[in-house]
Formats: sequence, structure tokens, C-alpha cells
Amino acid sequence: MRRPAPRLSLRNPRSQPFMRPEPSEATTPLLPIGWKERLDFPDWGLKRVRVKIDTGACTSALGASGYELVEVDGRRMVRLRLALNRRRPEKTAVIEAPVVRMVHVTSTGGHREERPMIETTIRLGPVRKRIRLTITSRAAMRFPMILGREALAGSFVVDVSRKDILKSYRA
Repeated sequence: MRRPAPRLSLRNPRSQPFMRPEPSEATTPLLPIGWKERLDFPDWGLKRVRVKIDTGACTSALGASGYELVEVDGRRMVRLRLALNRRRPEKTAVIEAPVVRMVHVTSTGGHREERPMIETTIRLGPVRKRIRLTITSRAAMRFPMILGREALAGSFVVDVSRKDILKSYRA
């Protein structure tokens, strides 16, 4: 004989265990951000990098005009050339970062590609956060970087009707 399933109230989402916020989520307010913002990479000394907030993407991606995988002291590294200004593509920054691992990513166009994944710190408004991101070519895109759900989780809420909400914030 089967027992009836417990009755859950649809009017009170807190009665449903999977909809209850974690204790840290309940006490930590999320910072509102717009669909596009500017962020800093303190580890690399880069400021005000244009970024599109992409809640449809799981991982974040940083566009490089070129990169190469190298061995430095027995560690696998990636050397990136970043062209962060579309109007001045000749102005580049060269960055070296350790490769966390190689990942297979399927783009929105359905193309599967192997990319290096790195870890770095970003600063978006008052929030400093350690994130992982993949390296790819974003030359044809309007933004040199997309910030995905994994990087947004627990810190930000996206207001898609606004942009550059944190523009006036100065560190």
C-alpha cells in the first residue's frame, strides 16, 4: 500500500524544501548589476574591462586576440594577448596565468571547442571574487568578456532592463 505524497503549498514557497534559501543567501543581499558592466582584474592590473552579463552561459569566457600554452617551471601556463579596446586593437596586454584544466565547450552555434580554463580575481563594484573562466576568440563579438552564472552565483542579481549600474562606483 502506497502512502500519499506530502501536500506542499504552492502559495507558500518556503514550505517546499528545494525553494528555501540557504542561510548565507538569506542574510547576504545580492548586488544588483545591469546586463553590461565594467570590471577590473586586480591580479593583472587591468581596469574597466567591458563585460556582458550572460545568465544563459554557465561559464565565463575571456576573449584573447591570441594565446599559447607554455610550460614554466613544470607548470602548464597560458600566455594571452588581450585586445580590450575594439577601436584600438593594436593596444594589447600580455598576461600569463596557470591553466586549471582544458575543457570542452559547446558554443551557442553548436560548435564544440577545447579551451584552457584559468582562475583569477575580478572586482565588480565593491565585490571581489575569485572566478574561473575559459579563453577563446571573441574578436567578432561586441564585448571582450562574458560573465556567466557560476561567477554571478551568490553575489549578484541581474536587472536586464538596466546597464552600467555600477558605473559610478569607485574603488
